[in-house]
Amino acid sequence: MTILYLLIPVSLLFLAAGIGAFIWAVKNGQYEDMEGPAHRILMDDDDPRIPSAREQSKSDSEEGSDDAPTK
Repeated sequence: MTILYLLIPVSLLFLAAGIGAFIWAVKNGQYEDMEGPAHRILMDDDDPRIPSAREQSKSDSEEGSDDAPTK
């Protein structure tokens, strides 16, 4: 029975720490975008086989800037 005098305040401290951590997370924007990471994992942006628009325009401009006349 005397252990309850120790366990109840310790559990209340853990509860207060958990609530404090939750409030901190909400104020810092941890729960702003709940669906973005789920959609982002499906998008494969770093596939090397797919040229990006910047690389495509870069290769197009390099092809047209030859100094030698073409035959």
